[in-house]
Parts: sequence; structure tokens; C-alpha cells
Amino acid sequence: MGGVGEPGRGPGPREGPAQLGAPLPIYRWEQIRAHDLPGDKWLVIERRVYDISRWAQRHPGGSRLIGHHGAEDATDAFRAFHQDLDFVRKFLQPLLIGELAPEEPSQDGPQNVQLIEDFRALRRAAEDMKLFEADPTFFALLLGHILAMEVLAWLIIYLLGPGWVPSTLAALILAISQAQCWCLQHDLGHASIFRKSRWNHVAQQFVMGQLKGFSAHWWNFRHFQHHAKPNIFHKDPDVTVAPVFLLGESSVEYGKKKRRYLPYNHQHLYFFLIGPPLLTLVNFEVENLAYMLVCLQWTDLLWAASFYSRFFLSYVPFYGVPGALLLFVAVRVLESHWFVWITQMNHIPKEIGHEKHRDWASSQLAATCNVEPSFFNDWFSGHLNFQIEHHLFPTMPRHNYRRVAPLVKALCAKHGLHYEVKPFLTALVDIVGSLVVMGDEPWISR
Repeated sequence: MGGVGEPGRGPGPREGPAQLGAPLPIYRWEQIRAHDLPGDKWLVIERRVYDISRWAQRHPGGSRLIGHHGAEDATDAFRAFHQDLDFVRKFLQPLLIGELAPEEPSQDGPQNVQLIEDFRALRRAAEDMKLFEADPTFFALLLGHILAMEVLAWLIIYLLGPGWVPSTLAALILAISQAQCWCLQHDLGHASIFRKSRWNHVAQQFVMGQLKGFSAHWWNFRHFQHHAKPNIFHKDPDVTVAPVFLLGESSVEYGKKKRRYLPYNHQHLYFFLIGPPLLTLVNFEVENLAYMLVCLQWTDLLWAASFYSRFFLSYVPFYGVPGALLLFVAVRVLESHWFVWITQMNHIPKEIGHEKHRDWASSQLAATCNVEPSFFNDWFSGHLNFQIEHHLFPTMPRHNYRRVAPLVKALCAKHGLHYEVKPFLTALVDIVGSLVVMGDEPWISR
């Protein structure tokens, strides 16, 4: 069988790929843990050890996404993010450098092996139930009602004129359309509609670029990190917001170091000034443009330009340039409110902190909760009220979340995991309540 790593020596700074037909070197977790540095990354998938150090920059999901799983068992993340596993394994083969020693557990650290096995059995059951197969009619209707709202908003101004009442109504309709575009591009980004990833990506570029004016690559770059390590500082961009807001364990850290850049005991108040109103209008617009320019995403830039050309060519004849710009800002602000409240009601009230190296199911459940299902809640939130199911199975089409939910509840009940479901309004209020608690810790507010 050979020694660990190579006979008579440790693993070394970087092993070459395993030779075809030759016995694979074996490694222990204590050796693998040493390879979690910026230029030196190993990970384990299905008990096989891969050196992704040089390849990470070419990873379609970005080097950060795959790098967040450095020196870990990434088996469940690998299965969660990819549809065609056999196809992806072809890219892994040249990176293979060895396998775990037979006596080594499949996961590093004190993890619940039975929970991991039961979750994988649940996934197989969902696959057998064909819950990863999309309903084309469902998504065609989603796209159709988005396009219908875009046309309706323009017809209101065309037929009724650019007065305050028609303009307000048009802005509301456009904001709802933009919100639903977020949901549809989100489905496409997770490759949950078409069987081929390429088709999902092209469709996402159209929805994100032509219908919204944003970059699909930018969104996937930040959003996939959120899914890989939800509510983990420096790995999930959605919660790495200090020093503007203090969330979870950051409030304790800032208190111990006596850092107080802002009146954090009032963060729940200034949240209303800079959070919901400005996230999409300011933060996302600037971050998105910077990403496209720095990363040379010229195709995305052209798609985004097509959105702005269409919008202003449609409304400048009625409002002039200043009026059309005001309409655009109004739509973005309304849309931004929807985005912040809907996306954060499932996460901010949950555990937020540093890496705990949990198994896939435990890490997702610790960072998410659900909101009670209803026809309105499902539609208005883009089925993100089923956040637990979505995080456990990112590539599952959202219309199947209701069907897999009972299986997830049973898994949680068996293992004593909290499956939290809230009323819609309670979930919204809990965002503010969490900001109050985290900003009002004794060592921060005094």
C-alpha cells in the first residue's frame, strides 16, 4: 500500500498528479490540514485528495468559492453545486494526488457521521423522486409575467402620460418586475432550469444583463460564496459588512478591542437609511461595474449597456433625461427594499460568526430559516421562503421545495436539528430585532 504521502517522507509543499495506473499515495487529515494557504490548497472529495492550488483560478465558480473548502471534505458541496458529476470529475482527474488513509474518517473533526449518511440518503431519495427536474411551463410563465409587467409599465405612461399617479404606478410595477428578475436569474445561476449548464448561463446573462443591467458573473462570484459558507465571516460576502454593521460574533470582537467607528447601538435605525434604500442603487451598481471592468467581463458589460439603452430610450421621450433618471432611481430604491428584506429575513437572525467546519447539512441549517408558505409568500419571495431547502439543494428547481420539505423536516427531527419556520411579518421584524441585540451588547453600547 505504500507509506503516507510518499514512502519515507511527508507530503511536501506540492505533490504532482497521481500517475495513471500507479497506486495512489495516502494521506492523513493532519497532513491535509497544512494545505490551506492562499497558494497551496488541497481538498477531499469522496475520500480522494486533490491539489487545486494552480487550478483554482480557472474554477468556473471562482477561486474563492473552491478555496473556502481548503483542507476540508468538500464531497457534499461538490454534489450540491454540480448537476453532471461525471462531467466535472473529468476536470478533477488531473488534480488527483492521493486518497485518505483507510483508517482515516471521511470527514475531519468531530462531525456527526450518521447525519451525513442520512442527508446523502435524503438527496438520493429526492433524485429518485425526480425533484431535480424542472417544469418548463413554470419557468416560462415566470419569464412571461416579467415581460408583461415591463410592457404594462410602459403602456401606462404611453396611454396616461407622465403624471404623478401613472408614474408612481409604473415605478411600482417596474420594481416588482425587477424583483422577479432577481428570482429568475437566481434560478438560472444555480443551473436549476435547463439540463445543460451552458443554457442556464446564457439565459442568466440575458435576464441579469438585458432585463436588470447587472453582470451574471459578478452575481455568481459573490452568491456562490454565500451558499458555500453561509453566515461565515470573510467567506460569505453578505455578512462581511463590518465596520458599518456589526453582526453576530463581530459585535463581541469589536467590543473586546474597544472599536467603535459608528453608533452601533443605533445600527437598527441607520439600517433604514443606508440598508434597504441604497443596497441595489449604490452598493450593487458600483460593485457590479467595478467587477466587470477589473475582470474584463466585456460580454456582461454589453448586456448591461443594452438594459440602460432600452430603459432610457423607452422613457426619455416622456420625461426627458432628468425625469427618466428619476424614474430609474425610484425603481432601484423600491427594488432594493424588496431585496434586503426578502433575502435577509432568513439569515440575519440566525448564527453569524467564524468558520466552524461543520458538515454541509449542519452548516446550512445553522444559517437559515424558513418563512411560512403561501401562494403570495412563494411568489413574492421567489420561493426563498423555503431557504432551508434551497440551501441544502441549490440546484433543485424551486417549485419542488414543497415536496422535499417533509423529508428535510424528518431528517431534522431525527437528529435534533432546529427546523425553524416563521410567519412572514415576524421574519421581517426579526431582522431589526437582531440588529438591536447585536448593536446593543453591553461592551459595545456603554
